[in-house]
Amino acid sequence: MSWGTELWDQFDNLEKHTQWGIEFVEKYTKFVKERSEIETNYAKQIRNLSKKYQPKKNSKEEEESKYTFCRAFLTTLNELNDYAGQHEVISENLTSLIITELARYLQELKTERKSHFHDGRKAQQHIESSWKQLEASKKRFERECKEAERAQQYFEKMDADINVTKADVEKRSFHKARQQAQMRHQMASDSKSEYAAYLEKFNKEQNEHYYTIIPNIFQKLQDMEEKRIERISVCMKTFADVDRQVLPIVGKCLDGMTNAAESIEPKADSKQVVESFKSGFEPPGDVEFEDYGQAMKRTVSETSLSNTKESKEKPGVKAKSKLWPFIKNKNKSPKQHKEPLSHRLNDFMASKPKMHCLRSLRRGGSVPEDFSHLPPEQRRKKLQGKIDELSKDIQKEMDQRDALTKMKDVYIKNPQMGDPASVDPRLTEIGQNIEKLQSEVQKFEGWLAEVEERMPSKSDSHRKSGLYETQNSTTVSNNCAQDRESPDGSYTEEQNSEVQVKAQPIPTPTTTTEFDDEFDDEEVLPTIGTCKALYPFEGHNEGTISVAEGELLYVIEEDKGDGWTRVRRNEDEEGYVPTSYVEVFLETNAKDS
Repeated sequence: MSWGTELWDQFDNLEKHTQWGIEFVEKYTKFVKERSEIETNYAKQIRNLSKKYQPKKNSKEEEESKYTFCRAFLTTLNELNDYAGQHEVISENLTSLIITELARYLQELKTERKSHFHDGRKAQQHIESSWKQLEASKKRFERECKEAERAQQYFEKMDADINVTKADVEKRSFHKARQQAQMRHQMASDSKSEYAAYLEKFNKEQNEHYYTIIPNIFQKLQDMEEKRIERISVCMKTFADVDRQVLPIVGKCLDGMTNAAESIEPKADSKQVVESFKSGFEPPGDVEFEDYGQAMKRTVSETSLSNTKESKEKPGVKAKSKLWPFIKNKNKSPKQHKEPLSHRLNDFMASKPKMHCLRSLRRGGSVPEDFSHLPPEQRRKKLQGKIDELSKDIQKEMDQRDALTKMKDVYIKNPQMGDPASVDPRLTEIGQNIEKLQSEVQKFEGWLAEVEERMPSKSDSHRKSGLYETQNSTTVSNNCAQDRESPDGSYTEEQNSEVQVKAQPIPTPTTTTEFDDEFDDEEVLPTIGTCKALYPFEGHNEGTISVAEGELLYVIEEDKGDGWTRVRRNEDEEGYVPTSYVEVFLETNAKDS
């Protein structure tokens, strides 16, 4: 249906309607703009979330990357970052394809609408002006007709008056009235002609106005409105297509997350736990039966420590190896004869090299280059990894050397391309680097061979938690010792027990200050709080302290992130306990610091 024929008299309503249409376009543009801002903010928040949980560049995160579920989570974060990028694409496309286009179209729409209604108002003013002219002509014709009628009546009255005299005055008045009536009739006739002309003109203009001019203007307005509606339809479709276009990539991101989740292998992660924490030690063997009844049958001289060799020669009597009294509190150690102590001390010095203490390592001391602070299996893996790393560096240097050698040959054959002597300094430097790296490899290979040689075999099981095996000089621990400690932190041994002497020459006794210095030279740390033991801890390793469940202790050093808390029982007894085994109550000033 055409607006021009059906709505010829609805100029004002069409003006309001088209203005509302423009306002609707502005409202829809604002809606799309807000949606674009939401997509931008959402993408930003998703990117920040992905960045927040990205692994940091430290050794702990590198260790975690060994597990399949950690790698799957990292893949999920990367896919989520790509997912955020697709929402940024949505925002960019909404801006370029809808918001910018509608903003430009709105200006064109307003200009076109203004032009059409300007033409409509001009046509309206013209027809109104023509109507006013017609009305004025009509009123003038009416007035002239009335004046002519009055003049005619006055003339007829004078002509019919029987009392009229033939005087000149009367004659002049009579002739004047007749002329006035004739003039009025002429004026009325002219007004009639003018009125008829104006009426014809108005009818023609009115017909043209309502059947040609206004329909054309309204038709243009109708076309403009239909184009506006069609433009809104296209924008709404684009609004949906912008989302639909990124769905394949979003689906790939989600598929990547699904594949990452499906790549998790619980068995492999469980195996990796073994590889990460395996110490290389054998579990303790059976505890041998100790026949104390034999000691009752021996004489006093037979129980002497000086007759150790004689007792070993007796069949059926097994000697029990004693634990070396690694003690700090001299008042709590059992009384010993000097000779056996010297024997054990010298045996320990000859068989077990001095290692970095747990306490010194926890205080931030440098990690030894040969990784001697680690258990055998972990040390072996670290050394092997270092050798592989050095081998890769050597291969890189050799590749560079080969490339430079070929370049030098080219220069020799073609002197115009370069000076062969210019390559020599770099070749010399690379040769020195290779020699240095090879010496490093030899050094680490020596340590690796030592570790593999010292690794305990399956048949060599023994009770490490109860006996100090002096003949096994290759056991390496990350806590300085794997021997049993007494609850007060010192190694104990039973009275009248015999020592199993190693069948090798015993070195000359040396001073024991080398071992005591690791403990006695340390500064006395102040108390920063208290703790309560939640579980019993035996404290087998050097640097640790045994605690009983429910025991109250003083805290002198907080957990530094390694899972150990340093505590003190009294003035002479202190050591490390697992943080998860105790409940710590720090003082207020300690928390503030």
